[in-house]
Amino acid sequence: MNAPIPIPTLHLFQVLDQKLLELLKSLSPAEWESQTVAKLWKVKDVAAHLLDGNLRTLSMSRDRYFGEKADNVQSYDDLICYLNELNRSWVQAMKRVSPTVLIDLLESSGKEYISHLETLPPFENALFSVAWAGQQTSPNWFHIAREYTEKFLHQQQIRDAVNKPGIMTSELFGTFMEVVIQAFPYTFQKMEAKNGTVVSLEITTEIGGIWSIIQAEDSWKLIKNPSSNPSAKVSMDPNTAWKLISKSWKPEDVKNLITISGDPNLGMKVLEITSFMVLN
Repeated sequence: MNAPIPIPTLHLFQVLDQKLLELLKSLSPAEWESQTVAKLWKVKDVAAHLLDGNLRTLSMSRDRYFGEKADNVQSYDDLICYLNELNRSWVQAMKRVSPTVLIDLLESSGKEYISHLETLPPFENALFSVAWAGQQTSPNWFHIAREYTEKFLHQQQIRDAVNKPGIMTSELFGTFMEVVIQAFPYTFQKMEAKNGTVVSLEITTEIGGIWSIIQAEDSWKLIKNPSSNPSAKVSMDPNTAWKLISKSWKPEDVKNLITISGDPNLGMKVLEITSFMVLN
């Protein structure tokens, strides 16, 4: 029997793509130029970045063609700078492409992109590790899950900018949270606490949930059945959560939108959870 995938996401890619194409086809010229919460990018720029994700994955993962090489990347910060420059140069070039052409390219490449992901053996090592979870190597299922969070986040940035809801649901947002919360233990890796210390993050409303980590044997681990009385608990709404975890908002931006109970130092550390490497 095949082992179950810890966080299945592949079945949701087609759902997200269909919703994205319907959204983009509905936008007015003015909406394409709306500013998003990603401060350097307008709606069209974010759509262009989504296309880049499709094409870059097909080129590198399917075709094993890497083009520019990251020769000067020696650290995590170097990698972030390298990725930011790749994104900047792509988005700049795509400014000469019309929204109609962009939609057509997203539709055609999206089908090939999903077909390729379906060929990846879920438990074999992925081409790239999920660095924000502290992993040196990652299985394909986790790489695919990370790709899901990228697809979800950037579509939500567009929807937020043009005030067109549609993907903040229990299934789509809930899956997004299940993936990005894998960064929770890694965020606390250098945080000292007594064994048995529990820290919780609560996302309110019916599409939210509670996720907790525990200090055990000198490391932090995610737990499914948290203590009813954690040492620290942070509560926030879903809109605050996706913007904070994606680095669209900084901890100081959300101080009036959250509540922290228990140890304030542990609570403030929760606000540093991030599952996206690129700054935009």
